Amino acid sequence: MEIPKQELFAVLQEFNPWWSGQPITDLPGWQRSAARQVWEWVENRETRRALLLTGARQVGKTTLLRQTIARLASAGFPPGNILYATFDHPLLKLGGLESVLRAWEELYPLDETQPRFLFLDEIQYVPEWQTWLKHQVDFRRMHRIAVTGSANPLRDGATESGVGRWETIPLPTLSFGEYLHLRKVEAPDGLPTRQSLREVFDWSVADCARIANLAKPLTAHFHDYLLRGGFPEPALENDLSRCQRLLREDVVDKVLKRDMTAFYGVRRVLDVERIFLYLCYHDGGILDIPTLCQHLEGVNRQTALNFLELFEAAHLIYRLKPYGYGKEVLRGRDKIYLADAALPGAMMLLGRKLLTQPDRLGAAVETAFFKHVYTRFYGTSPQFAYWQDRKNRDLEVDLIANVGDRAVPFEVKYQDTDVQLSKLKGLRLFMQERGVTEAYAITQRWNDLKVLQAKGAADGDGPIGKIAVLPAPLACYWMSA
Repeated sequence: MEIPKQELFAVLQEFNPWWSGQPITDLPGWQRSAARQVWEWVENRETRRALLLTGARQVGKTTLLRQTIARLASAGFPPGNILYATFDHPLLKLGGLESVLRAWEELYPLDETQPRFLFLDEIQYVPEWQTWLKHQVDFRRMHRIAVTGSANPLRDGATESGVGRWETIPLPTLSFGEYLHLRKVEAPDGLPTRQSLREVFDWSVADCARIANLAKPLTAHFHDYLLRGGFPEPALENDLSRCQRLLREDVVDKVLKRDMTAFYGVRRVLDVERIFLYLCYHDGGILDIPTLCQHLEGVNRQTALNFLELFEAAHLIYRLKPYGYGKEVLRGRDKIYLADAALPGAMMLLGRKLLTQPDRLGAAVETAFFKHVYTRFYGTSPQFAYWQDRKNRDLEVDLIANVGDRAVPFEVKYQDTDVQLSKLKGLRLFMQERGVTEAYAITQRWNDLKVLQAKGAADGDGPIGKIAVLPAPLACYWMSA
């Protein structure tokens, strides 16, 4: 649709105040850890690749772009060579990308010898954006382009056209460390940050006792993090009821009721809500589709599978396949984690009662820990899976990160009981069968911080490796990006 130039000019001037020498207002004083990766892309003048920033609604993608622009402008980059546009704005959505670019070039004529930065928000509203971006990367060498999106037609585009043309940075919800920073909570004095978990295997008993004593104050803040979640705006709310209402209304409802209809043509919104609530109730569990259909009258297998794809595309869930190869993966059931540990509690109106329900609290901890593992290992292109023994399904491993040729298993046991080898039989069996010599158990009690010399799962079996036992608050703190 043709939009009058003066109207386009007015909107672009509003979105790009640096053109007229005005500062960017209302930026927070803190930054997501991904800001470092985005700035590395800005400074890397050797690559022509675009940048694709993906994540759920309200995780801070727009703020991250605007903070990057502010840093560019303050570094002396020509203001007219920086464009920001968001395509969820009605006028820009109607006018289209090409109209926006023509208006920009009319205001600031193009000089092919000078680099230009284009920061384009909510790119999924642009038809055929993948083809456009591919063309720009291939033929407009002086254009550096960063795009964001919340709903994931992005995923299909990234696999089809993006190879060698753009790099992807997933932006999950806040890590525990970022949450502490946002809430202005100081880390305990003397506690090291961003520790590699593998270092724990070399610790003495005295080292474990010293670190446990230092880190104990993290527990209360970790539980608060599980209740408030990692979406920046709700997480800043002091009133927990209001925080959880924002999670329901601004994050989940907008995705389920707006994005699902706008991008995927979903008409059965009630079924979408029912299935999502079912997933909230079974967060961190292995999903059995026939059981889901049995509990949700009117939902058949294909409908359930379709909605799972949509939830994943909208960054509301992660899905893990069983560990292995061939038929055991293809025929296996998915394990489901919600995008943030606070979503189930907010959707089911649990409030602080979550902390008094061991099963629900354990599921929230497992979901939070998975997100930290996912974020920490993402740059190494890992595969994530869970494992169950074929003969005894009760013997399992909650999470396995395949990093290169190394399998890193984690078992989450967030219980107020001492963790002994006898309670880690599934983890030991997996280590024994797969030749893994290092594994982790994630626990609740600070007295559990230790390294266990693991033996095989059967009586009389010899040593097979080591299991580092770590309290969940400390493990998530150290794995915070």
